[in-house]
Amino acid sequence: MTEAGRGPLLTAATQSRMLQALRDGAAHCECSLDLGLTVHSVALTPQGFIWNDSRYAWPAALKDRTIYHWDGDAFAPVSVYAGSLIKLVPTPWGAPTFEIDGIKMLPTAKVSPFEDARRKVELVGVRERRVLDTCGGLGYFAAWSRRLGATRVLSCEKNSSVLWLRSLNPWSPGPDAVIEVLNVAIERHITTLADASFDAILHDPPRFGIAGELYARSFYEQLGRVLRPGGTLFHYTGSPNRLTSGRDVAGEVLRRLQHSGFQARRALDGILGHSVFKPVR
Repeated sequence: MTEAGRGPLLTAATQSRMLQALRDGAAHCECSLDLGLTVHSVALTPQGFIWNDSRYAWPAALKDRTIYHWDGDAFAPVSVYAGSLIKLVPTPWGAPTFEIDGIKMLPTAKVSPFEDARRKVELVGVRERRVLDTCGGLGYFAAWSRRLGATRVLSCEKNSSVLWLRSLNPWSPGPDAVIEVLNVAIERHITTLADASFDAILHDPPRFGIAGELYARSFYEQLGRVLRPGGTLFHYTGSPNRLTSGRDVAGEVLRRLQHSGFQARRALDGILGHSVFKPVR
């Protein structure tokens, strides 16, 4: 998935490994400059390192939990402030997650966010199917949908800053003959989509307190409308506030989906649904 033209990505851990090798007298270091996708021999000098025939000066001390990209002049954090601080964050698994104002948007505690996406895409089944990825984020659902044989993936992401992170993340897929990426708000764009135009939907919205409109019964009815009868939906919920308030968000979503034309049950860390919606003519 690494795209030609992308520069190296650095973390504090990667730079520390290269500098330690240099201090030990090594002229090269085996390491990854694309967040664990590949490992290459990187040439080391006191002034910097050489990767893909290009020279890069050593940056100043790097912060933990931050990924840095080459902006043409220096290494800069893969983060942007646009009303909220949005940043790409390294994980022990290689594939990064991202945060909005310090809130992790993808599970990382027990599994790679990339592998977590695979489990959910396999759950809905995408081979030879048309897939709607409602809240595209870093594109991991789209990546696995393409890998597992989807014929079409529409990946919607309303936050242009998240799409910028996605453009720098080597684990994220770019648009191609299968994947279409749109910078749109799905709650508005979905009204323009045709009835029964998708066979599977992957819905991974921000938490309810941030994006309550994506948990509304009216939105679920739109999901049912664009999903063919018998089509499959996975709705990520997690379990926010369960320990502190006892609130069962997954249970609330389950009941709302059932009232909106889905047969639904709990699965993984969300709800698996099957559409029984039939458009009224």
